[in-house]
Amino acid sequence: MDWKTLQGLLSGVNKYSTAFGRIWLSVVFVFRVLVYVVAAERVWGDEQKDFDCNTKQPGCTNVCYDHFFPISHIRLWALQLIFVTCPSLLVIMHVAYREDRERKNREKNGEDCPKLYRNTGKKHGGLWWTYLLTLFFKLTIEISFLYILHKMWDGFDLPRLVKCANLDPCPNIVDCYIARPTEKKVFTYFMVGASAICIVLTVCEIFYLIFKRAVRSLCQGQYLSPILFPLC
Repeated sequence: MDWKTLQGLLSGVNKYSTAFGRIWLSVVFVFRVLVYVVAAERVWGDEQKDFDCNTKQPGCTNVCYDHFFPISHIRLWALQLIFVTCPSLLVIMHVAYREDRERKNREKNGEDCPKLYRNTGKKHGGLWWTYLLTLFFKLTIEISFLYILHKMWDGFDLPRLVKCANLDPCPNIVDCYIARPTEKKVFTYFMVGASAICIVLTVCEIFYLIFKRAVRSLCQGQYLSPILFPLC
C-alpha cells in the first residue's frame, strides 16, 4: 500500500481545515500511519506462522486461527485508515469543482467579470455542508471500527492462550498460543488510544463549525455586535 500517495493527496486538505482538522491530520499520519508502517506491520508479520497449537491434526491450527482472528488487527487498521481518510478527499473535490466553475466563468465572461465565489476554499454554502458531512463520516467510521475490534476479541486485550473447541477437524479441546501477545497488546492499546484522540478532535471540530456558523447567522441578523463579539 502506498501511504505516501495518500499523504500527498490529503496534504491539500490542510489549506481548508480548521485548527482541529490540522491537528487531526497530524495525529493520523504521525501516530497512526507512521506507527503502522514502521512498527505494527512487523509485529503482526508472523502472527499465523507462530500461532502454535498442541495438536498435529492437519487443518486444526488454521481453523483455530481463523476462528479467533477472522480478520487480523493489522488488516483491520489498514481498512480503518483508508476509510477514515478518504472522506477528506470530498473537500478537495468540492474545491476543485468551485475552481473549475470560476475558470469557466472567466472564460465565458472575461477576466474582469464578477466572481462566483469570494474564496473557492472558504467554508461557506455547499462547501460548509460537505466539510461537516465528511466529519460525520469520519466519526462514524472511527466508532464503527473500534466497536468491531472490541466485539471480535471481547475487548482490546490479547490473551496468551486461547482454547479451540468443537471445531472440525480438531479432535478435542485444543490449546493455542499467540505469538508475542504482550508486544501486540501494547500496539493495540496505542492504536486504540490514537483512534480515541481522533474521535475527540472530530467531535470538537463538529461543535466548532456549528458554533461558528450559528454566530455568523446571529451577526448577519444583527443580534450580536461585532465590537462585543469578535467572531462576527
